[in-house]
Amino acid sequence: MGEINILKKGILALEDGTYFEGTAFGAEGEAYGEIVFNTSITGYQEILTDPSYKGQIVTLTYSQIGNYGVNEVDVESDSPKVEGLIIKSLSPRVSNFRATDNLDNYLKKHNIIGLSNVETRSLVLHIREKGAMKAVLSTIDLEPKSLIEKAKNSPGLIGRDLVKEVTTNKPYTKESNCEEKFFIVAFDYGIKRNIINCLNEVGCKVKVIPASTSAEEVLAENPDGIFLSNGPGDPEGVPYVVETVKKLIGKKPIWGICLGQQILGLALGGKTFKLKYGHRGANHPVKDFLTNKVEITSQNHGFCVDLKSLEQKEIELTHINLNDNTLEGFRHKELPLFCVQYHPEASPGPHDSRYLFPRFVELMEKYK
Repeated sequence: MGEINILKKGILALEDGTYFEGTAFGAEGEAYGEIVFNTSITGYQEILTDPSYKGQIVTLTYSQIGNYGVNEVDVESDSPKVEGLIIKSLSPRVSNFRATDNLDNYLKKHNIIGLSNVETRSLVLHIREKGAMKAVLSTIDLEPKSLIEKAKNSPGLIGRDLVKEVTTNKPYTKESNCEEKFFIVAFDYGIKRNIINCLNEVGCKVKVIPASTSAEEVLAENPDGIFLSNGPGDPEGVPYVVETVKKLIGKKPIWGICLGQQILGLALGGKTFKLKYGHRGANHPVKDFLTNKVEITSQNHGFCVDLKSLEQKEIELTHINLNDNTLEGFRHKELPLFCVQYHPEASPGPHDSRYLFPRFVELMEKYK
């Protein structure tokens, strides 16, 4: 793999006129996306390949990235889905027995631009104060004024259908190595591989289907349960998905994660809103009101269900974020459905929330 020696210049420009210079690595070119940050210490390869990051340029807050390289196993999809990567320091060498390549070569291979030697503390504080915003990352246009105008004119996330860019083209099935007790149909809005693995581990055979699959096609499979996955962008940008889920509510047990919760919220008549700078990292405290316990969770979302819009007699709040008191989970009191906003499968992150997979199994057992 060798040592990394990079001397290229690059610029990150934000729509509000702020820009950051740095040393480019990975691919050359220009990339557009919403600038966000993730506070995880490890797991950069899982973050890069998480389809929920489609349409976003990700800043990692940990100081040095790339020291353990990359491999063919620690991926959450078939390729990186981020639009660009911003870091403080790129490790010049790799030290890990599982590594098959370094981060620079990995990004080159997948045509993703990286920018190092950026004062990421300043950038993150700016995002926290001003909010996530449109940005452009370039190694070919190095004129800040030009890039700021490009950022202003670039497409944002509001109203865009990014799910269609990451969903599977055709259905596929993942068998469980355990004794299979249940058959699940999982909508792929940008599903992470470890979600499928965790469902397999609790005895579920999983058929992953495109986001555009109709309710009639799903019910024709006669599954024991329906799973609504994570995914990128604005939930209001996929009205066809919401309409499909409306038709499925009450027909089979349903569990939603992340975008899946937002879709369920809309399908039940609620509303969603954009968070100022989102929740992204592996250390977000969430309280589970059903157990009265606090769990440390892995999160990655920029939109949220408005709790007040779901204040109905049949909806019960189950989880809340202890940092900002936003909705992190709810369930229906009568119908077999529940959802959470965070990622119980982690990757990266703690395993405090793995109990939710057996909870879904219990729900299917009850209604089978």
